[in-house]
Amino acid sequence: MKNLKYSVIIIGSGISGLYCALKLEQSKKCKNGILLVTKSQLNESNSYYAQGGIVAVLKDNKNDSIESHIKDTLKAGAGLSEFDTVKFISENSDTVIKDLLKFGVEFDKDEFGKFTLTKEAAHSVNRILHSGGDATGREIEKALCIAVKKNQNIKILENTIAVELLTDNESKCCGGVLFNSESKEYYCVNSSKVILASGGLGQIYKYTTNPVCATGDGIAIAYRAGADLQDMEFVQFHPSAFAVDDKIHKNRFLISEAVRGEGAKLCDKFGNEFMEKYDPKKELAPRDIVARSIYSEMKKNNVPNVYLNAINIGKEKLLKRFPTIAKKCLENDIDITKDFIPVAPAAHYFMGGVKTNLNFETSLKNLYAIGEVSSTGLHGANRLASNSLLECVVCAYNIVKNIEFENIPESDFENIISKYSDKSDKNISFDIKKAKDELKEIMWENVGIFRDEKGLNTALKKIRELENNYGKKDVCNSKEEYELKNMITVSKLIINCALKRKESRGAHYRTDYLNTNQKACHSLINKKEGEIIFC
Repeated sequence: MKNLKYSVIIIGSGISGLYCALKLEQSKKCKNGILLVTKSQLNESNSYYAQGGIVAVLKDNKNDSIESHIKDTLKAGAGLSEFDTVKFISENSDTVIKDLLKFGVEFDKDEFGKFTLTKEAAHSVNRILHSGGDATGREIEKALCIAVKKNQNIKILENTIAVELLTDNESKCCGGVLFNSESKEYYCVNSSKVILASGGLGQIYKYTTNPVCATGDGIAIAYRAGADLQDMEFVQFHPSAFAVDDKIHKNRFLISEAVRGEGAKLCDKFGNEFMEKYDPKKELAPRDIVARSIYSEMKKNNVPNVYLNAINIGKEKLLKRFPTIAKKCLENDIDITKDFIPVAPAAHYFMGGVKTNLNFETSLKNLYAIGEVSSTGLHGANRLASNSLLECVVCAYNIVKNIEFENIPESDFENIISKYSDKSDKNISFDIKKAKDELKEIMWENVGIFRDEKGLNTALKKIRELENNYGKKDVCNSKEEYELKNMITVSKLIINCALKRKESRGAHYRTDYLNTNQKACHSLINKKEGEIIFC
């Protein structure tokens, strides 16, 4: 085990983690250096696969306003978005977008050199910036990766998973334990601050747009360290994932909502459109409504998917605006200029997470959370499209303003060495892939788009059985085993919160409690208190 010291550990290399590292380095506050930890490669994250775009409430866009964006976000959030958070994120949009340009991020422009803004579901005006047509996350991630790699003051640890947060006797976070999956080596890192930017948890579901790394690690280690969690029952299912499994990435390719924003229609295999039966906004209804509508059509007609008809958009515009989607579909013998695209819902984005305030501090002193791992109050019960990337960069940009670094504390290194050197169960092995697949099936069938008490209790019983068989160890043998442990932890938390919320709100849809009849309250998990409360 290596013992290291840094001013700050940033766990995660998506857009929020990369941008945060760059802004902290610019601030010159980190005298003992910045450690950026990523479980896989530097550019492998949920951010990389974000297609549609990033919200930009630009000051020179006379058709838009902060007030309009706030109104759209609050409406989509089904009563759970925090006004102060929404206002803060929206007000900082223009500044942060312009700052991204300084790091080499390029957004698509028209022939006059002006940003091309598009519209997505539940937005009242065109305010979505995109890059590379339909590769916004990828292009931002690539630019920030280049900037980070060039910066000698940012130390990068790839193929390294954070397995534990260190706390002192006063419940202050003072570092973390890391495990390198290639060298099988542990690191004990003492730091003044820890910033979680570890992303979401879509891989706990059988069908997801998330890459294989999205296993809820940051949420799980924060919970085990005693941090408060919020709104764990709210998982957003994207309506239109490409209904073909990607065997390499173990996910489903996203067919961006922006395709519907440009005029594509949902239909059956014969071209019959159906969204007017479910909502007057049809394809541009909020995501939760569109996802449930598609799923209902699939169940009613006993089919594995519906279709997206984008032919009417026109060949030239389709290929220019959606080159990544066109290429992916063509690899599967589907020409989007001529053929319908098979689509079905899939787990996409997590609205809950580690509870923070507007300084992005958690309930544990010196622990911060930004991006999808956090629950800032922006998204409420149902995220408004393209607000996620905006949240990532605004949080990262503003965390630097208020964060102050103290002397690096010392942890009880000898106890940590003893704990992670225990060889007693190193020879115990099991089929991790099989266990993960079983968990994903349980969650999809019982804790998915439609939920009820019977299914949730069935899922909880089965997940507990999995935990008893596989997930009880403190120290695991591999990255995959740590992932399984974390997947079990976050799955149980989601199920318990879903059982407690006896109503349907946003992405949380209980078929046994169809009405939104409760006062809009956040669910809060406090490990010390040992219960879920609503507040």
